[in-house]
Amino acid sequence: MMISATANYKEELSIYSSSELLLRHRLKLIENLWESVLTSECGRELVDLLDKLKSACSPEGQTTEIREISVSKWIEQLELDDAIKAARAFALYFQLINIVEQHYEQRTQKLIRKTTTEDQVNAIQNLESGNNPTLETNNKVQSYFNPTVNPASGGTFHWLFPYLQKLNMPPQKIQQLLDQLDINLVFTAHPTEIVRHTIRKKQRRISFLLEKLDSAEESFRAMGLTNSWEAENYRERLMAEVRMWWRTDELHQFKPTVLDEVDYALHYFQEVLFDTLPELSTRLKQALHNTFPKLKPPTHKFCYFGSWVGGDRDGNPFVTPEVTWSTACYQRNLVIDKYIESMTQLNDILSLSLHWSNVLPELLDSLEIDRIRMPELYDKLYVRYRQEPYRLKLAYIEQKLKNTQKRNQALSNPETRKSIKLAQKEDNLYPSNLDLLEDLNLIKSNLENTGLKCQELDHLISQVEIYGFHLTPLDFRQDSSRHSDALNEIAEYLGVLEKPYNELSETEKTAWLIQELKTRRPLVPHDIPFSSATTETIETLRVLRELQTEFGLDICQTYIISMTNYVSDVLEVLLLAKEAGLYDPILGTTSIRIVPLFETVEDLKRSQAVMTELFELPLYRASLAGGYDNIPKSASNLVLPELHPKNLQEIMLGYSDSNKDSGFLSSNWEIHKAQKTLARVGDKYNLNIKIFHGRGGSVGRGGGPAYAAILAQPTSTIDGRIKITEQGEVLASKYSLPELALYNLETISTAVIQASLLGSGFDDIEPWNHIMEEIATSSRKAYRELIYEQPDFIDFFLSVTPIEEISKLQISSRPARRSSGKKDLSSLRAIPWVFSWTQSRFLLPAWYGVGTALQDFVNQEPVENLKLLRYFYLKWPFFKMVISKAEMTLSKVDLQMASHYVDELASNEDKERFQTVFNQIAKEYYLSRDIVLQINEQDRLLDNDPELQRSVQLRNGTIVPLGFLQVSLLKRLRQYASQDKAGLIHFRYSKDELLRGALLTINGIAAGMRNTG
Repeated sequence: MMISATANYKEELSIYSSSELLLRHRLKLIENLWESVLTSECGRELVDLLDKLKSACSPEGQTTEIREISVSKWIEQLELDDAIKAARAFALYFQLINIVEQHYEQRTQKLIRKTTTEDQVNAIQNLESGNNPTLETNNKVQSYFNPTVNPASGGTFHWLFPYLQKLNMPPQKIQQLLDQLDINLVFTAHPTEIVRHTIRKKQRRISFLLEKLDSAEESFRAMGLTNSWEAENYRERLMAEVRMWWRTDELHQFKPTVLDEVDYALHYFQEVLFDTLPELSTRLKQALHNTFPKLKPPTHKFCYFGSWVGGDRDGNPFVTPEVTWSTACYQRNLVIDKYIESMTQLNDILSLSLHWSNVLPELLDSLEIDRIRMPELYDKLYVRYRQEPYRLKLAYIEQKLKNTQKRNQALSNPETRKSIKLAQKEDNLYPSNLDLLEDLNLIKSNLENTGLKCQELDHLISQVEIYGFHLTPLDFRQDSSRHSDALNEIAEYLGVLEKPYNELSETEKTAWLIQELKTRRPLVPHDIPFSSATTETIETLRVLRELQTEFGLDICQTYIISMTNYVSDVLEVLLLAKEAGLYDPILGTTSIRIVPLFETVEDLKRSQAVMTELFELPLYRASLAGGYDNIPKSASNLVLPELHPKNLQEIMLGYSDSNKDSGFLSSNWEIHKAQKTLARVGDKYNLNIKIFHGRGGSVGRGGGPAYAAILAQPTSTIDGRIKITEQGEVLASKYSLPELALYNLETISTAVIQASLLGSGFDDIEPWNHIMEEIATSSRKAYRELIYEQPDFIDFFLSVTPIEEISKLQISSRPARRSSGKKDLSSLRAIPWVFSWTQSRFLLPAWYGVGTALQDFVNQEPVENLKLLRYFYLKWPFFKMVISKAEMTLSKVDLQMASHYVDELASNEDKERFQTVFNQIAKEYYLSRDIVLQINEQDRLLDNDPELQRSVQLRNGTIVPLGFLQVSLLKRLRQYASQDKAGLIHFRYSKDELLRGALLTINGIAAGMRNTG
C-alpha cells in the first residue's frame, strides 16, 4: 500500500510534465491556426508585421530599449486600418492561449483525480499503525501530504482528510466544523469582464473542440497511427471557429444595462454551475467517507453563490427597485427552466410499472390529491400513465413548475404584476422550494423502500436544496450617505428635530435613532413627498420586503452599507427597515442582516469600536439573536450562555479603497489586524463573526490565488464561515469549464476547513506583529508620499495611463467615477484606478511602497533582519502571501514600456516634471524587486513557480507590441481632441475610428494580463 501512494505521487508529477508537453503542443497548434486565419483573411503582410512587432521584447517578455525605438517607428507609420487589425490579432491571440491554458488546466485536474484512490488513505493508516517503510518511501509519502511540496494534491478533499487523520485531529472537532460550514462566493456588480457574451460562446466551442481533438489523438495513438480523419476534422473545425471569431466584433455595440450584466453573470450558472456545484458535495462526501466513515457530511448547501448583480446600487443610478425585482424574476425563471428540463430526464428513467414494482401508499395518496387539484391533467395522462405512478407524479410536478413559472412571468411584467397579491398562491403551483422537495423526496423514499436508487433524482434534490426558486441570494448595497441624507430630508419635512439631522453629533444621532427604533409609530408617510434620491432609498427597502414575501427570505437578507464610519450608519438602515416593515420594534426581530463595510484604513482601525458600541445596544443584540426573548432581560449582561443560531454578525472588509488609500502592504495588514480584533469582539459578546472579504480580481484589490489567501487569514477568524466576492473579470478563468469550476470550489472549501482546524499560530506572536506594524506604517508613508503628496502625480496619472479612454469602454453600467465632473483621485472608483495602471504596465497599486518598507527594516540590522524576513516567508502564511502576490505583480511590470507611455503621451511642457515622478516609481520598483528576491532567495521573479513564470512571459512578450499600438492610437486620439478644442480639424481619421482602435488595444491588453481591475 505504501508503494501505491508513492506511485500515485510519481504519477501526478508525470501528469504535470506530460500535460506541460501537450500544452506546448497545443499552444503551437493554436498559433499556427491563428497565423493561417490571419494570412487568409488579411494577407501575409499582416502576419509578417505581427512577427516584426513581437520582436520588440526579450525572451523574458520585457521591452528592450534598442528594439523599442525601431518598433515605435514602425507603428507610427502604420495606417489606422493596419493598426486596428494588428490590435485585433494580438487580442485574439491572447484569448486563444487563455482557452488553451484553461482547457489543459482542467485536463490536468481530471487526470490527477483519476490517480486519487483509497490507497492514499491506506498508506497513511499503515504508516500510523507502526509499519516500518524505508526512509525514502516514508519521505515520499510525507511529501504527498504536504501541499507546499506537492501542490497537485494540496487543496483537495482527498488530500485534506488523510492529512487531518495523520495529525490526529479529533473526529468530533471535524464534525463540529462540518456542521457549521458556510462558504458564500458572491458575483459582484463590478463587471471588469470585458469579453462579449458572443465571444464567450465561441471560447466554449473552441474548448469543446480541443477536448474532442484530445480524444481523437489519444485513440489513433493507441492504435499505433500517426493521424486520423477524425482528428483532422476537429482541426478544420477549429480553423473555421477561429475564422468566424476574427469576423466578429469584439467590442460591445452598446453600453450594457444592469439586466445585461445580470445575463452575463447568470450565464455561468446556466452553462456550468447549476450542474457542477452539487458535485462538490459528492466529492466531499466521498473523501470524508474514505477516511472518517462515521462522520456526517455537511448539507448540500455548505458552499453556495450569492450575487450583487442587480442589487448593488452604490454609485450606480441604474440599479433601481424595478431592476432588482426584474433580476429576481429572471433568476427564478432560469432555475425553474432547469427543473423542468430535469423532469424530462427523470421521465425517461423512472418508467417503473405497477406490474413489476411496488408503490407505497403515501405516493398513491399524493397522486389522489394531485388528481383532485388538477383534474384536466389527470384526464389527459391517466390512460398513458395508469400503470406508471412515477411518471404520473413527475407530470404533476412538471405542471406545478410550469404554473409557478407562469406566475413568475406575470410578476416580471410591470402591468400584470399589479393584479397579483404576493401573499396569496394557488394550490396547483409551488409556493416554495420546500414544497417541491417534499414531492421529490416522496419519490426518493418510494424508490429506496423498493430497493432502488436514482442518482439523477438525488442530483436534482441537491440542486433544489442549493438553488431553491431564487437561484442565488441577492445582496443589496448602498452608500452610508444615502441613508443619512434620506433621514435628513424626512426629519426636516416632519419637523421632528431642532436642527438638520446631518448637523447632529454622532451621540445626538445615535440617541434619536434609538428613540425612533423603540416606537411603532411610522416616520415615513405612505405617499412619499421627497426627492428622487430619498424616494428611491425608501422604495428600495420596500421592494426588499416584497421580494421576501414573494420569494422567501433566501432571495435577499443582506444589506451592505458602504463607507460605514459610525454606529449611526447601521442604525439608520435599521430605522428605514422598520419603516418598510422589515424590523419589529416590539419583538426586536428583523428579516434583514445589516452588514457594515469598513473600507478605508481609518474605518478599518475604527471597526472594533463601532461594533463594540453596537453590540452594547440591547435592541441591536436582539435583532441578531432573533428577538428580545433570546437575550437576557438584564441589559448589563448581554453574554448568552450558548450561541443562538441567529447570533451571527456579518462584517465586510474592503480591499479596494483601503489599497487606494494606503497601498498594497498597509491595506493587507490593516485588514489582517481588523479580522483579529473583530473576532475578539465577537468572542466577548458570544457572537459568531462572519468576515465578508471584498476582494477584486487584481492583486491591488485583494485578488490572487484563493487557497493561499484563505490559509493566510488570522487563526480562529474563519471558524468554517467565509464570504468572498468573485469579480466579473475572474469568472471566466474560474467558472467557464466544469472541472475548473469544481477545482476552484474544492480548493476554497479545503482551505476554509484547513484554516479553521489548523491555524498556524504565528499571527499571535506579538514581536512579529510589532515588526509588521512598523513595516506597514513605513509602506503607507512611502505610498502616500507619491499618491497624495507628490504635486504632479494626478496630472501624471491622467496623462500617461488610458484612464479617460477606459471610462468610454462599454463594459459596465456603472460610471467610472462616484461623482460626475470631478477628476480627483477620491472620486475615482478602485476598478478603473487599477485597470489604468495595468494597461500601462506600471501595476503600481499592487506593489508600490513594499520595497521601501522592507528595505528600511533590513537596513536597521542587515544580516539579522533579512534572516528574520526569510523566516517569516517560510513560516508565516500571511507574510508569504503578501510577498508572493507582490512578486507575481512585479513580474508583470515592464518599466521600459511604462517609460514609453510617459515619453509619448506627456506634452512637451510636462515631460520634465513627469520624468521626476517616473524616476520615483522606477526607484521603488527596483527596490521592491530586489528585496523580494532576497527574501525568497531566488535569482529571478517567479523562479519558484516555473508554470506561472512561463505563462507570464508568454503573455508579456505579446503585450509589448499591443502597448506600442495603444500608445500610438492614444497619441493620435488626444491630438485629435486638442485640435478639436482649437477648432482645427485636419485629421485623416475620425474620432470614432481612433477611439475604436484604442479600445481594441485595451481589450487585448486586458485579455493578456488576465487580471485587470
